[in-house]
Amino acid sequence: VAIKQVGLQKQPQREQIVNELLVVRSNKHPDIVNYLDSCLVGDKLRIIMEYMDGGPLSSVIKEVHMAEGEMAAICRE
Repeated sequence: VAIKQVGLQKQPQREQIVNELLVVRSNKHPDIVNYLDSCLVGDKLRIIMEYMDGGPLSSVIKEVHMAEGEMAAICRE
């Protein structure tokens, strides 16, 4: 598993976080990293997700540059 920790005191839009959790909790797909659980520890929300080797998508986006056609092919798949 992977655990993402979110400091709630630093989040101005807490309702947005709750809405995102509700969406990921209700969606299951074999090709998407799935939500498993979440818990509140003090002022930190811990989100437990399936582990995906390679790190977060945000890191991949910053490091990998693709042509528009390559992005379209990935989205299509």
